[in-house]
Amino acid sequence: MKRAGILDRHLAGAVAELGHGHGVLVCDAGMPVPRGPRVVDLAFRAGVPSFAEVLDGLLDEIVVEGATAAYEVREANPEASALLEDRFPELELVSHERLKELSAGARLVVRTGEARPYSNVLLRCGVFC
Repeated sequence: MKRAGILDRHLAGAVAELGHGHGVLVCDAGMPVPRGPRVVDLAFRAGVPSFAEVLDGLLDEIVVEGATAAYEVREANPEASALLEDRFPELELVSHERLKELSAGARLVVRTGEARPYSNVLLRCGVFC
């Protein structure tokens, strides 16, 4: 059994299959999940696991060359906004509707147990150098 890193076998396998340019949507429990991408649902109960825990765990495992979130996060969820802006200084902000459209092209969707609105980010995988 693994001692570190991602322990969920479904998520570990999905992360191992990601390549340059692939999209990964990390979302709260209320975000509509698009049809098509592989979905790993980690939601256990409201707030568990949190958006921050899942995002930070993924960032330990993948290289990210870009991130997109809904601009509504700034007003509706300042804590998530601060987290995203801290992790991604060049965070692209679009409308929530546009984020949902972009999410349809994701390769992987990771659903967290987060219950606060707009705790969503679309990551674009980079290359390990």
